[in-house]
Amino acid sequence: MSNQFSDRSRVVKIIFLVVGVLFIVRLAILQLFNPEYKEKAIMQSLRNVTQYPARGFIYDRHGELLVHNEAVYDLMVIPRMVKDLDTGYFCHCLNISREEFDEHMEKARKYSPYSASIFMKQISKEEYAKFENKMYRFKGFYISQRTLRIYDRPIAAQVLGYVGEVDQGDLDRDHYYKRGDYIGKSGLEKSYEEVLRGTKGQKIMHVDVHNREIGPYRNGELDTMPIEGCNLYTTLDANLQAYAEELMANKRGCVVALEPSTGEVLAMVSAPTYDPNLLVGRIRGKNYLMLNGDLAKPMLNRALMGQYPPGSIFKVAQSMVALDLGVISPETGFACDKSLVGCHNHPSARSVREAIKMSCNPYFYQVYRRVIQQGKYKNIYKDSQYGLTVWRNYMLRFGFGQKLDIDLPKSGLSTGNIPDTAYYNRWYGRERWAFSTIYSNSIGQGEVTVVPIQMANLAAIVANRGYYITPHVVRFYGPDSIRNDKYLERHETGIKKEYFDIAADGMFDVVHVPGGTARRARVDGLDICGKTGTAENYGNDHSVFICFAPKNDPKIALAVYVENAQGGGGTWAAPIAGLIIEKYLNGEVKRKDVEKMYKEINPCQKLPLTRRVKKQRKR
Repeated sequence: MSNQFSDRSRVVKIIFLVVGVLFIVRLAILQLFNPEYKEKAIMQSLRNVTQYPARGFIYDRHGELLVHNEAVYDLMVIPRMVKDLDTGYFCHCLNISREEFDEHMEKARKYSPYSASIFMKQISKEEYAKFENKMYRFKGFYISQRTLRIYDRPIAAQVLGYVGEVDQGDLDRDHYYKRGDYIGKSGLEKSYEEVLRGTKGQKIMHVDVHNREIGPYRNGELDTMPIEGCNLYTTLDANLQAYAEELMANKRGCVVALEPSTGEVLAMVSAPTYDPNLLVGRIRGKNYLMLNGDLAKPMLNRALMGQYPPGSIFKVAQSMVALDLGVISPETGFACDKSLVGCHNHPSARSVREAIKMSCNPYFYQVYRRVIQQGKYKNIYKDSQYGLTVWRNYMLRFGFGQKLDIDLPKSGLSTGNIPDTAYYNRWYGRERWAFSTIYSNSIGQGEVTVVPIQMANLAAIVANRGYYITPHVVRFYGPDSIRNDKYLERHETGIKKEYFDIAADGMFDVVHVPGGTARRARVDGLDICGKTGTAENYGNDHSVFICFAPKNDPKIALAVYVENAQGGGGTWAAPIAGLIIEKYLNGEVKRKDVEKMYKEINPCQKLPLTRRVKKQRKR
């Protein structure tokens, strides 16, 4: 029996010995030959700090700084490392409530108990200076520096755009971003995000038991430096932009100014607007909700997204199409027959030039009828379908009915509407419509809608006598002055130059010759060519004006659209355009009384009567 127990005792001892040897061998392997656990132990005393690059600056066409950066600080937290925290004192130092603390911590824990995430973002330099010396008391917390966008002048908010924290969609689309990063959300900040953002770097730091940084890991061998973003050099004229915004104060509408020869956007105003600095810093979220909920829609870029009936400015394009098709000649005249369509009182137009000057509705009714019903088919319905297709193809050459490929976010662009045969077939039924159904298109009403950027582009086409270069907002970017070649390409309408000379002559008469509809746009010494429009609306009609100047060496093409403005294009949009052109070409506005009136008054108020009208009423 004793031998049996002795044998069992030896077996147990052997088992314990074998297990002990296995543990010793395994520990030796782990500690002497496998560096993995050693690295893990080291990493517990290390901190990976993202080095955020400086975002690229944005300048205007003259080198004036529009957008730059200012240093701010994010308070980071690793929840699992937070120990022995005096929560009351911590909240006091940051001027937050206990409820806010709990909310931030819960959000951080949900993200990861082991990884760093933002506890409080965008602490100012002043706040950081007060908090810095107390950081050693708060284990698990540290500071990460980044930059905040600062807009030097409160202008061009819808064009420049804003930067905001990434959402889940951003994270899914681009793995470059991590939770808490910032990304361009609109305007140039969004469309040039990859150019502006730069490249993040990383710094690995040793930290002590108090969570204080004590030096770089491996002398910084594994660190990577951030690469700052490229600067954007825009086409905007900051002074012209600011002036146009002043003129559009108290109004709804937009202004688009182009340099015809290059397609460069000199100014783009959407009214009402807002100060872009409202969407910066910790107050951004609150201000965003306020602006987004505003019934006046200040965040809507009407210049790119508004779809409006063009009114009579469309007559310029109509006349060019009809002349090129040969259905009228430059000397074709039509009686001002108000039984066809309503019109204001004026003599009958004896030529295309006179028709543009007087903006005769019956004249362009007849012009459009000849374009739509060309007599190619005996069946009036088939003939109208043929004519509409031809007409629409011409209008597409003018850039209507499509998104102009401007270098701003495509999600913020509208196409307008140039209806095709399928559109009317769905509406009325196949072969159940003809010219008599759609004649309102002749004067820029009916189913036709255009976008203000397209209106300005029409003015540029006439200024260039038949072609345009796609409007764009950035000239070049980066130290190598990189340009986009597509913004050098000419888009030809294919219509003869001499026909555009007729349009330019007619538009000159609109402003300068008695009987023209835009005499209020006239500026002494400047050959302004323009065309008014009054776009019908359920409320007050919209006031529309396109123009360019000077006539024979155009430097600026312009579209002004004022919503719900009493009196039509010649009363509101034309004089505003005249002031903008005077400011741009002359450098100053001498008509201070006119300037003051249009800055202060809004379309709900009646304009003061001119001296000429007062005299007529006295008579």
